[in-house]
Amino acid sequence: MSVPSPEPTLWELQRALQQLREDQRDGIAGLRESLRADLQVLAGRIEQAVTKDVYAADQRLVEQRLAVLERDLTSEVRAREAAEAATITARRWLIGAFLAPLVVAALQLWLLSNGGNP
Repeated sequence: MSVPSPEPTLWELQRALQQLREDQRDGIAGLRESLRADLQVLAGRIEQAVTKDVYAADQRLVEQRLAVLERDLTSEVRAREAAEAATITARRWLIGAFLAPLVVAALQLWLLSNGGNP
């Protein structure tokens, strides 16, 4: 019987080296697939991103819309205040138109009732 030597044979070294190469190849292939997936996710995010020019144009449009809305709101408030003032003026005229003859009539009745008896 022969005593096994502690050193590996050339055949064992070749198999170990081949196994190491296969493991590296599989690892690199896995890294490539992972990198491709990450790049696809990144490409999707980039597609959803907005450029500075588009964002600035959108902000200018929003500011223009807000300016128009503020101007319209201001004119609406002024128109409402003018309508309220006109309503108040009309009410005063109506009250004056109805109360003035009543006060004059009441005054004449009082004068007639007091004037007949000196």
